[in-house]
Amino acid sequence: MLRVGLTGGLGSGKTTAARRFAELGAQVLSADEIGRALMQPGQAVYAQIVERFGPGVVAADGKLDRAALARMAFGEGRVEELNAIVHPATIARQEELIAQIGAREPDAVVVVESALVFETKHGRAEGWRRRFDRVILVRASEATRIARFVARAAGNAALSDGTLSDEARRELEAEARRRMAQQIDDGWKAAHSDFVLTNDGTVEELRAQVDAVWAKLKEAARQS
Repeated sequence: MLRVGLTGGLGSGKTTAARRFAELGAQVLSADEIGRALMQPGQAVYAQIVERFGPGVVAADGKLDRAALARMAFGEGRVEELNAIVHPATIARQEELIAQIGAREPDAVVVVESALVFETKHGRAEGWRRRFDRVILVRASEATRIARFVARAAGNAALSDGTLSDEARRELEAEARRRMAQQIDDGWKAAHSDFVLTNDGTVEELRAQVDAVWAKLKEAARQS
């Protein structure tokens, strides 16, 4: 079995790359999806977040108000408080799932999609070097990443004409920069990654890069 960390900053396109790896046969785990599951009411992570951040992060339906939580975490400089709760539990769950896959499929390539492969200070003491056999970085220019973040936010708001006011656009661009500032520079990440995918072009171009890396990952899994 080969354990692969797939990472990239906000708007880099790592989720698009992850989908292609899944199409090719990889067992893909999403750190975001695992984290969201652990943040549901009744979970220990949920209770710890409410205790630390207060009832203002609880929505009317009893679930976490993710927008309010994000404002506190990123806007008020409390992101590490949140990470200290969510990351250890998420990493532990990832490792449980990886072990289960390995028991079923000894030659599997398991890809963990996570924005914070390098950044997290929480979880197992030995960190990413021991958690993954290979690391793949998806990167794009800052302008491209910000534009993608703004476009996604506009789509999520279900705007009838897909447009934003100048003020709303500036706020979203500022939010993107705040989040990006919490992450390690792509140059450092590239130097510590086994593969680097550049995603400033088309989806087809990114998929072609994934296909080329996939052949190498499959060969490494057979030899492991």
